[in-house]
Amino acid sequence: MNAVQFIEAGGLQAARFTPKKRTMKLRYLFFAVALFVVACSQSPDNLSTGIIPAPQQVTWGEGAFRMPRTLTYATDLAGQDKADLTAWMNRSAAGRFFLVPFVEAVEGDVPALSLRLSDEGAPESYRLDVAHSGITITAPDAAGLFYGLQSLAQLAEHSGKRIPAVTVEDAPRFAYRGFMLDVSRHFRDKEFVKRQLDLLARYKLNRFHWHLTDGTGWRIEIRKYPELTDFAAWRPYPCYTEWYYGDRHYCRRDDSAAEGGYYTQDEIREVVEYARALHITVIPEIEMPGHSEEVLATYPQLACSGKPYVDKDLCIGNEQTFEFLENVLSEVIELFPSEYIHIGGDEADKASWATCPRCRARMRHEGLKDVDELQSYLVHRVEMFLNSKGRRLLGWDEILQGGLAPDATVMSWRGLEGGIAAARAGHQAVMTPNNYCYLDYCQDDPTREPPAAAAFVTLEKAYSFDPAPDSLGAEAVPMILGVQGNLWCEHVSTGEHAEHMMWPRLMAIAEVGWSLPERKDYGDFHTRVLDAVAWMQERGYHPFDQKNAVGPRPESLEPVQCLSTGKPVIYHTPYSPKYAAAGDGSLTDGLRGDWNYGDQRWQGWLDTDVDLIVDLGESLFVKRIAADFMQGFYADIWMPRAVEISVSDDGGRYTTLATVKNDVPFDFRQDCYREFGWTGEARGRYIRLKALHNGHSGGWIFTDEIIVE
Repeated sequence: MNAVQFIEAGGLQAARFTPKKRTMKLRYLFFAVALFVVACSQSPDNLSTGIIPAPQQVTWGEGAFRMPRTLTYATDLAGQDKADLTAWMNRSAAGRFFLVPFVEAVEGDVPALSLRLSDEGAPESYRLDVAHSGITITAPDAAGLFYGLQSLAQLAEHSGKRIPAVTVEDAPRFAYRGFMLDVSRHFRDKEFVKRQLDLLARYKLNRFHWHLTDGTGWRIEIRKYPELTDFAAWRPYPCYTEWYYGDRHYCRRDDSAAEGGYYTQDEIREVVEYARALHITVIPEIEMPGHSEEVLATYPQLACSGKPYVDKDLCIGNEQTFEFLENVLSEVIELFPSEYIHIGGDEADKASWATCPRCRARMRHEGLKDVDELQSYLVHRVEMFLNSKGRRLLGWDEILQGGLAPDATVMSWRGLEGGIAAARAGHQAVMTPNNYCYLDYCQDDPTREPPAAAAFVTLEKAYSFDPAPDSLGAEAVPMILGVQGNLWCEHVSTGEHAEHMMWPRLMAIAEVGWSLPERKDYGDFHTRVLDAVAWMQERGYHPFDQKNAVGPRPESLEPVQCLSTGKPVIYHTPYSPKYAAAGDGSLTDGLRGDWNYGDQRWQGWLDTDVDLIVDLGESLFVKRIAADFMQGFYADIWMPRAVEISVSDDGGRYTTLATVKNDVPFDFRQDCYREFGWTGEARGRYIRLKALHNGHSGGWIFTDEIIVE
């Protein structure tokens, strides 16, 4: 259609113009042509649905659906499925989750929205058809209809009252798309949990992993053991860090200083039902055998020592331990209908087992060669119990140590290796590697962000993750159930802070879990995220303000060219092989580090002074010598006590130019970066930097580049 045809077809109702208004007609004609050009420039390829996660297939049509003030709908869902849908629609009133209110069609109405079950399609799949005359969503199950409705909600928000004609055909890549919330370190009430479940559903996440117990607090009512919630759920410290760096004791719930909380069994049932209606399965986690300090303080007879505040792990040689675990798990199973029960299994200290008479006797009796196999014994035994109750065991990848239980599923957090090993051995796995999926890691300039773990995961980094690339092999890929984002809350003390860390990175996890790799486009995703963040803010959520993100550390973006670039470094103090960066040339390769100490540009030293010499190759005039260092309180990374800078012509006798002392306090908990440097006039071939350890055992020193000008 050309411009004339556009007008003749009624694009601007051209027939209404009269000869008396020729000038005005010409103006409108000019406007029409311009409008037509703009309209033509919006080709289907340029259109966006605004939907997160990105659908598998989108086909644009002609025309548009104009959203009415109230959307009349009809559905062939019945019973509980219809009740669940109606409940969500009622909560969506006034634009909370949908642009307009819903009303069910009655006899004689022509519904604008039809939600119909179909005999075709994979579980959770759907087809969304938007036409001028109305909207139809078809799916093989209630979950698919619900997800189609979530896509429509986002499409309507993106398009406004006039939704372009479009067909969306969509299905998830992975069956498991999860989020874990740690409520042990800092308790979050049931209303906070339900607010997040609403968002999980909007972005088609279908598993909520509830980390209910850990050394810092027990959060679930167990009626057989009331002391777990009368004592182990409370501590005389408002924040985890105060407890951790304090005496790590607990207190009774009626103590005037008590901080903490727990969920009653009725509250647990309420949350589980709320999630179920949103097509989300709640998976409880009860930590064992490690991360059990709160249990052992309450019931010291379950510790190897028999004393409170001594051991970290449950005594596996003690039959009372298994009686306790089975009793607890029996009540948990009654509350949670999920297929999986998560048992933790991570980071067990194991030191007490090696000397415990009962643990050693257990090892002899069962023919176990080491403490890893002793842990495996517990995992096998607990799995048998869960299987007898019709449930399956899920645990962190440490449950691989000593031999994996026959039907166990591995949640791989220490990279991909654990999940890959499990998959290749015929076990299912959920991928949640910390370097992609840990939401407690900092997401932007840490000097401006609230406290976070001293590591770094940006929105783009999370989005780049592929849980099951073809390179894993044909035998392993089908065993990868899906992906999960995890929010540990050691440093996350408020609900607002938790939302800041979760969103929008959890949207990236959602798209990783749902969308096919070939459908992913970070530029387009970032645009959709900005809209989604604004939508969340309007509804009282507290996501990270992605549009104002700083991004990479500015120093890391441009290579450094100076006198030291490319020159050899003499290491009087060898760097740690764990943080070798690019090896011996790392400090003069012209590449400065990003915010993340693990970015392969920062070089690290553990528990030692650092003594480095740069050989310039000849005696040169220098006017500046400097190097950056970082401090990350929660990663035991500390500024050096001082940095000594000196020069030499012969490599034997050095002239001290400056001793730059540190001014960052040891207890400063915000990540920070400081240059230690000298300016002046000097000559020398050899440039020496000596960074003095601050004296704290287990402390690291990190630097990224030695600058000589």
